[in-house]
Amino acid sequence: MSHPGRASLGALFLLIAAGFAGIAVYAAQAGGSAWIIALAAGVLAAWMGDLAFRAFR
Repeated sequence: MSHPGRASLGALFLLIAAGFAGIAVYAAQAGGSAWIIALAAGVLAAWMGDLAFRAFR
């Protein structure tokens, strides 16, 4: 039996992951030295996505 707040937490993590993914795409398109921002945001998006997946499981 899962905790009722886990779905809310999963939705929050999913929203944060989507935000970081958007930042990563935007920074990657900017080019130049923004690649480090794109890389960091991509890593954070993957991490938050994993947390969301685990919360929904």
